[in-house]
Amino acid sequence: MNRVKKLVGGILAVTLCVSVSAQTKLPPGWQSSYVKITPKGELTYYPDKQGNTIPDFSRVGYHHGDKSIPDYPVTKTVYPVEKGDSRQRIQDAIDEVSRMKPDKNGYRGTVLLKRGVYHVHGTIHINTGGVILTGEGDNVNETRLLAIGKQRFSLIEVSGNGRMEEVSGTRVKITDAFVPVGTHSFQVSSATNFKVGDRIIVYRPGTENWIHDIKMDQIVERQGTRQWTAREYNLSFEREIVKVEGNRIYIDNPVVMQMEEKYGGGEVFKYTFDGRISEVGVTNMCLESEFEHYEDNEHGWIGVQFDKVENCWARNLTCRYFGYSAVSCERNAKNVTVTDCRCLETKSLITGGLRYSFNNWGQQNLFMNCQSTEGRHDYVTGARVCGPNVFYNCTASQTYADIGPHHRWAVGTLYDNVITDGEINVQDRGKMGSGHGWAGVTQVLWNCRVKRAAVQSPWTSGHNYNFGMKGEKYPGVFIDRPDGVWEGQNEKNVFPRSLYVAQLMARHRDMDLRILTK
Repeated sequence: MNRVKKLVGGILAVTLCVSVSAQTKLPPGWQSSYVKITPKGELTYYPDKQGNTIPDFSRVGYHHGDKSIPDYPVTKTVYPVEKGDSRQRIQDAIDEVSRMKPDKNGYRGTVLLKRGVYHVHGTIHINTGGVILTGEGDNVNETRLLAIGKQRFSLIEVSGNGRMEEVSGTRVKITDAFVPVGTHSFQVSSATNFKVGDRIIVYRPGTENWIHDIKMDQIVERQGTRQWTAREYNLSFEREIVKVEGNRIYIDNPVVMQMEEKYGGGEVFKYTFDGRISEVGVTNMCLESEFEHYEDNEHGWIGVQFDKVENCWARNLTCRYFGYSAVSCERNAKNVTVTDCRCLETKSLITGGLRYSFNNWGQQNLFMNCQSTEGRHDYVTGARVCGPNVFYNCTASQTYADIGPHHRWAVGTLYDNVITDGEINVQDRGKMGSGHGWAGVTQVLWNCRVKRAAVQSPWTSGHNYNFGMKGEKYPGVFIDRPDGVWEGQNEKNVFPRSLYVAQLMARHRDMDLRILTK
């Protein structure tokens, strides 16, 4: 609860200030027909003809937003090497703390990098849970790490080991003919072997008839174009069981892509991921990459990279000159919070595959209060990304390409109060790249500000949405695609101002949402 109150406190202060001036300056509040705050202060969702609703995106980030990012006392203090490489000194301190016994929360210790300049030749690795790496501030005259090297590398890599494994004999069929977006439950053939707390995969198979119906076996050819194949589009959504009622299973996070019997329906099975690590934080530092010239493509590539982790965080980092990302969450990064981070003055060629300022391939991750300059795809998801994921209260300036799902079929992303001097696009990318095709489904834009935006919906399997956007609408690169759901374009007084914050508040019964509509 304290975490929620801390998060929404700032936005509520702004809301109250605006509401006072709204009496004379702003028109009446506008609300979507899909989700409203009722006169009783309840958040209510309204289904479409198929039964799909806007999903609840609030259970993302560190411990699903139910716990505050912790602050722990310093365990080990490190000073920079006066002349030379500081990497081994930092690595030795991390390794020492990694050998400590974790407490009941999984915490081992905090390594503090004191104020100064640290030359780092290569990658710093954190491969054990419960280790925090922190500095004394993110300004250039505080704790500053310089990535030194003439090849592409991550300055800090946080990664567990192993891989996700299906628990043999646990797979059951979802028996509902249609499972709508937004629901938290479904029927299975037998729930006998499932219980509250089980970690499961909600599996949605790729099928040839589905590929055909969204026309991804008909992408206009050019050199390097790959048509989609069914085996590449089996989607595995990580969930946890919160209730079992007969053969009905209830899950913690909603379904974010409709499952239909005609496209293979869905399945559920238990999984393990023993090597995945948790409770790792990287905070309060200035990370920079050495570079030779403005189009240098062989230098520090990523500031902080997360993979095979859950319940981790990056906070208060200023990252400069990296060629790819400030923070990148890879395929097996789950429940990571990236907050109050900056990706500035990127150095690389301005071309495909580069400058993905805040990059997400994982699940249930939250990027909040971030800033980027001179990027291409500043807030971006990769291929077959299984949501929910959220980009909230983020800005991008001097952009060279668009924000949004960039690759093939990202599912369930909220772009909430994202401001850019460029574009946010959700569309069929067709032959772009190597044949990206449909970038995603259940992509929700809420109260964003853009130069212009295209939001299309695929021919089947769901919709994309744009609510309360300030900026120009344009049809997209390929103009004969179905339009997405657009409501409230250029409305000045969108309620709630943040869907993510409203949904987060709605999960806590003693918080009255009517304050968001005043």
